[in-house]
Amino acid sequence: MKTFCGRANPTTGAVEWLEEDEDYDYHQEIARSRYADMLHDKDRNTKYYQGIRAAVHRVKERGEKAIVLDIGTGTGLLSMMAAAAGADFCYAVEVFRPMANAAVKIVEKNGFRDKIKVINKHSTEITVGPDGDMQYRANILVTELFDTELIGEGALPTYEHAHKYLVQEGCEAVPHRATVYVQLVESRRMWSWNKLFPVRVKAEDGEKIIVSPSEMENCPGVPSVCDIQLNQMPSSDFIVLSDVVTMFSVDFSKPVRSASTCYRVQLEAVKPGKAQIVLSWWDIDMDPSGMIKCTIAPYWVNPTSAFQWRDHWMQCVYFLPCEEPVLQGEKLYLTACRDAYCVWYKLQKARGEEENKADVHVESPVCRCQAHLLWNRPRFGELNDQNRTHQYIKSLMTVLKKDSVCLCISDGSLLPVLTHYLGAKQVYLMQYLEEYIPLEFCKANHLEDKIKIIEARPELLTSSHLEDKKISVLVGEPFFTTSLLPWHNLYFWYARTAVATHLTSNVTVLPQAASLHMMIVEFQDLWRIRSPCGTCEGFDVRTMDDMINNSLKFRESKEAEPHPLWEYPCKALSDPQEVLTFDFRKTVPQQCLSTEDSVNLVRKGESHGAVLWMEYHLAADISVSTGLMQMSNEKVFLQCNLFSVYFFSSVIESETLSDLPSAVMYAINFDPKTGEIAMDFKL
Repeated sequence: MKTFCGRANPTTGAVEWLEEDEDYDYHQEIARSRYADMLHDKDRNTKYYQGIRAAVHRVKERGEKAIVLDIGTGTGLLSMMAAAAGADFCYAVEVFRPMANAAVKIVEKNGFRDKIKVINKHSTEITVGPDGDMQYRANILVTELFDTELIGEGALPTYEHAHKYLVQEGCEAVPHRATVYVQLVESRRMWSWNKLFPVRVKAEDGEKIIVSPSEMENCPGVPSVCDIQLNQMPSSDFIVLSDVVTMFSVDFSKPVRSASTCYRVQLEAVKPGKAQIVLSWWDIDMDPSGMIKCTIAPYWVNPTSAFQWRDHWMQCVYFLPCEEPVLQGEKLYLTACRDAYCVWYKLQKARGEEENKADVHVESPVCRCQAHLLWNRPRFGELNDQNRTHQYIKSLMTVLKKDSVCLCISDGSLLPVLTHYLGAKQVYLMQYLEEYIPLEFCKANHLEDKIKIIEARPELLTSSHLEDKKISVLVGEPFFTTSLLPWHNLYFWYARTAVATHLTSNVTVLPQAASLHMMIVEFQDLWRIRSPCGTCEGFDVRTMDDMINNSLKFRESKEAEPHPLWEYPCKALSDPQEVLTFDFRKTVPQQCLSTEDSVNLVRKGESHGAVLWMEYHLAADISVSTGLMQMSNEKVFLQCNLFSVYFFSSVIESETLSDLPSAVMYAINFDPKTGEIAMDFKL
């Protein structure tokens, strides 16, 4: 049996469906899972163990047998905790078959075969009775079904079903309750991930302002949460406008409703500003008294508490439908609405009580401008990066002439408008995937007759599209919505090759070249997602380590993966190094571009992997980078654009420079037939 998987094809700029081996999905699920991250989460595991011990003790004190239902057991860890705490029997439910098989092995290896039954089903398919999956209902419900948003993995309908059909009334639950907190802030940085700001351009005939279409300005966006590591967001990047308040809580020991509902709280603005963002996080009480608490609150909420890094739970950023100016001391109502899987927010000024009550229900936001559907958060941030835009303006000013005929090849770019304002005679935009957005931009800036949109793929471009003109300036950021890894935007090179016959002999290509850069780093915490655990809370989980390692060997260990590295601090063990260059002034070569060399390690530490990024050379001495911004001593400052990480399969630790291997050997190969880059590293 084969499976079809979507993959970005850098040679066509499209997502194509490839036939993969039947084991591909399974290995992907395991290799890119966060099981290792969860097993390394000492705070989570300790609190769960404490909560389970307490729940078993309370049941035993009542003279009852402790029967545990563990939904989403994964490795079987929580069931083993319950069995070790004295539970009489545990039903461990896991829907993912390979994981359920691993749980069986782990349970047996730890000596709990007679105490734990692993059930490979969805919890809603479980039967209870003498001939059922469970002989009788459980009186302790243990789950870990939570994501960053709390409810995004279907926790509410799962709990709802369990209380109706699988557990006793008045059961113990671990966790006992969850509480969601919110805080209102103003943040130009975070707001730039959701709205486009006006761009000012100084042209020969005066200053021009590029504005967004009104549909984009007023668009409420999409209800999907933006989950990030808020602990890496400096306090200088946001202004707190309210105190932290409780938005809602869920008691898991009682019947749970998954039906859509709304909650409302009153806030008082502690500072004047623009209310743009709702920051949110949650904590879970493992016991009814709230003495055993696990929290994902950011650093400024509990500044004296020990910080536990984790990637499976982060914090939430919600964008309000529109920014709302607020005054210090002003009363506000914040409404949170949810369905079974996601939450969204609306802010209102306090008015008459009856009038406010009528506005409690808020419809889920629907993107009307298409941009929030096509662009991710980093893309919005990239378009709002004034320094980056200035580099393009500077380079365009050096290459444009009054008789320039320009063709722009990039998705959702401001370059066509910039090119027109900076004096090009004629501007064409090649756009065949998302023509609606550039068309609306042209209308909003009254340029419908100045910028001509060509709805065709580069290889289908004809002279009639260009009104029999030759292109003297070919421009691109480049950016394409299908790109996942930094080098996927090399599709610009393939497009440039496809339109070669329509270019003048002395055509200017901007950017004129690109280069791939890399650096060897030690991660502060990100290494945990790939690190074997061995034992967890005294239980042997090496079976899980082996399972992850085998799946990585299937393919993932030889591939880089994208990460927004500003969220994951790292230390540079080598200096940045350019490893490959791509000359856009020439067409794509027939032969592979390859390099084999070494990068010197100049600092002590653990070599966890290589980070890779692209730099685009726009014109003489003018470049933009998708990755490295600056280095200060050993610390690396990274952007949140296209950045990839190649994790080393083994890690070398050195305490002194004399212990260091002198270099890391690498081999990198760009295959022009596929547009992909293969790499290998040896420590």
